[in-house]
Amino acid sequence: MTERPILFSAPMVRAILDGCKTQTRRKITNKNAQRIRAGDTLWVRETFCGTCGDDPCYRASHEEECPFNKPHWKPSIHMPRDYSRISLKVKSVRTEQLQNISEQDAIAEGVGSKEEFKSLWNSINTEDGTRWDDNPKVIVIEFERIMP
Repeated sequence: MTERPILFSAPMVRAILDGCKTQTRRKITNKNAQRIRAGDTLWVRETFCGTCGDDPCYRASHEEECPFNKPHWKPSIHMPRDYSRISLKVKSVRTEQLQNISEQDAIAEGVGSKEEFKSLWNSINTEDGTRWDDNPKVIVIEFERIMP
């Protein structure tokens, strides 16, 4: 079993915490192709503030600002492993064309419909040139949250 980091935005972290998000789709890259397998553990990196007393606070839980009045949010990519509060067990991995997502899978992505997922995808991935209309091949990771 391998442990790997995975980035999520604040709304998607909230969906995981609420139990609504059990899947994620990622553009296939050389980094993730053939690396993630069923049984692996993913630790979630999220936007955080590491200067709040003894414990970090998380943007997903404090959307406006840090409750300690130090709104110095750090990008999720910089979150160290010991600050992660969410671990996910990979249940299955498959590949598919992005636009083949079903309504049921869109809901498992933590949104309400395929149309909402399309908007989410474009809001996250347009900057790197991977738009919904391009219909890229994606890796689909189904997971369950590991409760501490």
